[in-house]
Amino acid sequence: MNPIVRNILAVITGIIVGSVVNMALISLGHAIIPLPEGADVSTIEKMKESVHLFGSEQFIFPFIAHALGTLAGAFAAAKLAATSKMRIALGIGVYFLIAGIYMCFLMPAPVWFMALDVLVAYIPMAYLGGKLAVGAVKNSVA
Repeated sequence: MNPIVRNILAVITGIIVGSVVNMALISLGHAIIPLPEGADVSTIEKMKESVHLFGSEQFIFPFIAHALGTLAGAFAAAKLAATSKMRIALGIGVYFLIAGIYMCFLMPAPVWFMALDVLVAYIPMAYLGGKLAVGAVKNSVA
């Protein structure tokens, strides 16, 4: 397969894998740590009205979802890429970082959560995903 086409497919796959992992963990998080009494997150407007009810425990799974979604997406993209595996992994991190920054403006959240999320959940996790994929490729060849 043409390396450019393969790299494009790797990026698309990384975005899809990361998004699926993210949404699955968010859904799982609501099952493990229920929303506070009276909170409604069905729309952005209702979430803005409900966020004052949230404790720090309600932000655990969103952080985990963002971090592991980025990690999984970057790993998948780097594993599938023909060339520039680490660049593609970091590109997935940048994609999810931009989405995370956008959500910081869209959704209300405590400053500590937004700072932790933006600084730790995206680029470091994409780097780790890329390193894991590249290391896995090197180890499988040897």
